[in-house]
Amino acid sequence: MIRIITIEREYGCGAPEIARSVASELGWKLWDQKLTSEIARMANCHVSAVEEREERTDSLYHRLLKSFARGSYEASMTVDPPHLEMLQSLDADAIVRISRKVVEQAAAEGNCVIVGRGSQHFLQAQEDTMRFFLYAPRGDKIERLIAEGAKEGHAASLIDSVDRDRAAFIKNYFNAEWPNRQVYHAMFNTATGHDTVVRAILGFVKIAPAKAA
Repeated sequence: MIRIITIEREYGCGAPEIARSVASELGWKLWDQKLTSEIARMANCHVSAVEEREERTDSLYHRLLKSFARGSYEASMTVDPPHLEMLQSLDADAIVRISRKVVEQAAAEGNCVIVGRGSQHFLQAQEDTMRFFLYAPRGDKIERLIAEGAKEGHAASLIDSVDRDRAAFIKNYFNAEWPNRQVYHAMFNTATGHDTVVRAILGFVKIAPAKAA
C-alpha cells in the first residue's frame, strides 16, 4: 500500500501547487516548506539560512573558508566566532544529514507528500513510496515565474541556476545524474495542465496496490 509520494521537479514547473493539490485530495500531510522549517528547527537556525543552502552544494568560497577555519589556528583569529560556528554546523553536508532525518521521520509517519530535498533517493528502497518527476517547457516555466512577479530576464536566470544547483546536489550526494530516470515511477510534463498531472499522480497511487499484487 502506498503511503508516501515524493515529487522532484524542475524549477518553475508548478510543482508546489501540484504537490499541494495531491496532498489535499488524499488528505495527507505536505512536506515542502514544512520540511524546510523542520530542518531549520533541528539546526537551530533561521529558515532563510536553510533556504539558501538546501539542494545545493557548498560554494568554492564556502568550502575553502570552512576548510581553512577547521584546519588552522590562524583561522580562529581571522574568522569571527558566529561565522565560524555557522560554517561548522550549517554547511551543505549538515543540511543533507538533517534533511535525511526529517524525510525518514516523515516517511515513518506515512500518508505524506514530500517535495524534493533528495527524498526520492533517501526513500528509493521503500516499497510504500511512489516517486514522480515534474518538468515543463522552458517558455512555460518563464511565463509562470513572470506571472508570479519575476522579471523575464531574472526568471530565465533562476530557471537555469536553480536547476543547475539541483543537478550538482544530486550528483554530489547521490552520485546520479539529474533527473535520474530510473528512480521515478513516472515523469509528467506539467504543460498538460495542473489538473491533468494531479489526476495522473492520484491514478498511479490508486492502481499501485493492485499492480503490486
